[in-house]
Amino acid sequence: MLDRRGFIATGVSLAAGARVLAQQAPTTDPAARPKLRQSVCRWCLAGLELDAVCSLAKRCSIESVELLDPEDIVRVRDRGLACAIANGPSSISKGLNRLEHHEAIVKRAEILFPQIAKAGCERVILFAGDRAGLDDRTGLWNCVVGVRRLLPIAEASNLVMAMELLNSKVDHKDHMGDRFAWGLELSQTVSSTRFGLLYDIYHMQIMDGDVTRSLTENRPWIRHIHTAGVPGRGPLGVAQELNYGAIIRALHDAGYRGYIGHEFVTQGDAESALKAAVAECLG
Repeated sequence: MLDRRGFIATGVSLAAGARVLAQQAPTTDPAARPKLRQSVCRWCLAGLELDAVCSLAKRCSIESVELLDPEDIVRVRDRGLACAIANGPSSISKGLNRLEHHEAIVKRAEILFPQIAKAGCERVILFAGDRAGLDDRTGLWNCVVGVRRLLPIAEASNLVMAMELLNSKVDHKDHMGDRFAWGLELSQTVSSTRFGLLYDIYHMQIMDGDVTRSLTENRPWIRHIHTAGVPGRGPLGVAQELNYGAIIRALHDAGYRGYIGHEFVTQGDAESALKAAVAECLG
């Protein structure tokens, strides 16, 4: 690859060299950088009717409303929006980490997954479940068993499953899937393009930190992203500790092309907060 020293050595003018280098270097201009798609979580706007949420999303240049059941996925798509990820067959507290939960989750998936696919969504969320005295190693292997039981159902419906990792310090005190290393081992053990992680930046900053490196070095296992301000789960911006713009730019440069789902709670003007978050996360 030509550099300035090479141009000088071959007698090419510095001006010409600068022009070539400018064409080859990665752009840092936000206006010229390809944009990552952005989404908003339905539950964060629970005070609004779904049609109002769709209108708000459009005003904020948000392309998706997520964490929906099949009937609401249809409603959102009728309004010209996508659903980046759907509600799944497991709950936060009763997930795949216990074998006794598997039968009910599998039966629910057999009904739900085809409905999600028919409604027009390509991803579905999963949860590990609470510990309730269970050790993390046993819980991980139980999750491997459970995910593998779900894989043929997901394959038949052309769905990708994403397990969300949650913090156990503040919001979900007994949750098992609370460390990125645990989720990464689970993903690598299952080893399927139909399964990976929903990396919630808010939750993982509380538990692990090291967000940018974790995301960029393990990008192939990341199926979806959530945002929120730390601490407090408020809007993105200077009142919280993360530089979301830098994180999202690094994630984009590492090859991520999925959605960024905003999952923060506002006390005031939701539209202003969402517009600011979209601007922060252009990618």
